[in-house]
Amino acid sequence: MAEITVAAFYKFTDLPDFEERRAGLLACAQDHGALGTILLAPEGVNGTIAGTGDGVNAVIDYIRDFPGCADMDWKTAVADAPPFHRMKVRLKKEIVTMGVTGIAPELSHERYVAPEDWNAVISDPETLVIDTRNDYEVSIGTFEGAINPETPSFRDFPQWFREFRKTRDVKKVAMFCTGGIRCEKSTAFLRSEGIEDVAHLQGGILRYLETVPEDESLWRGECFVFDGRVSVGHDLAPGSYDQCFACRRPIDDEDKASPHYSPGVSCPHCVGEYSEERRRAFAERQKQMKLAAARGEIHIGVTQPSASSPIHGRGSAEGDGGGPRN
Repeated sequence: MAEITVAAFYKFTDLPDFEERRAGLLACAQDHGALGTILLAPEGVNGTIAGTGDGVNAVIDYIRDFPGCADMDWKTAVADAPPFHRMKVRLKKEIVTMGVTGIAPELSHERYVAPEDWNAVISDPETLVIDTRNDYEVSIGTFEGAINPETPSFRDFPQWFREFRKTRDVKKVAMFCTGGIRCEKSTAFLRSEGIEDVAHLQGGILRYLETVPEDESLWRGECFVFDGRVSVGHDLAPGSYDQCFACRRPIDDEDKASPHYSPGVSCPHCVGEYSEERRRAFAERQKQMKLAAARGEIHIGVTQPSASSPIHGRGSAEGDGGGPRN
């Protein structure tokens, strides 16, 4: 099978006619054999697609003709097997859900900090360094000295920050996330809350890990990614974590040794979170995944690449605003 190109991209831009753009974008993707999901909203576009290199590039070029998207960046990866089975273009209120209106994330690029400058920024004792990711992501790695909001969803970030600033003097802030999209929105939110001196890591943790030498790095642990690798380290080398396909949280060897771990059904983190009916459905899904794998196929119900269909290479296809429980 020919190598499959995977592209993850987003762009905050004013897109009032986003609904009218759906049909043309979907037709372009289908005409070029691209599969995956693209979100369109008044604030821009966000997606991950896979296909031939030429097909993916054709879709990217189509989107770059949208207003404000000419300079849209994207991350690429390669896959050994198709990570998606459908092509969807979905209309949303937001391309990454925060639930706060009246902010301008398309202006947040003014506050970028390049990876090579990040260490100096977060080493400033007067700067509050905030990890904007969800709790399950932070649990396996973060920057030295960063504040963990312990939020289960990005939707919880605004309320967390409003409570946090009641007890802390917030004047200078540096924020980071996996690939950059949540940072741009959280930066816009903090500015709307009156915090003017706020910056974020350009390209997110992933770009830092592939740019900054390990012996100079202030990153500690591994970085959760939204593909079959589950986590990565410096130079984006695959990490040591697996994933619970019930709750999508990262799990390690100790978790898998637990009596509460049943592949695809439960892990120590989620054993009490689901009803027996859901657990039976998970067990059936796991059974069908095994049968599909034995046939050399990917079960159609798998919404993310599994370990049997690894994505690897520079960058990653990662859902920076999503996660196990979003």
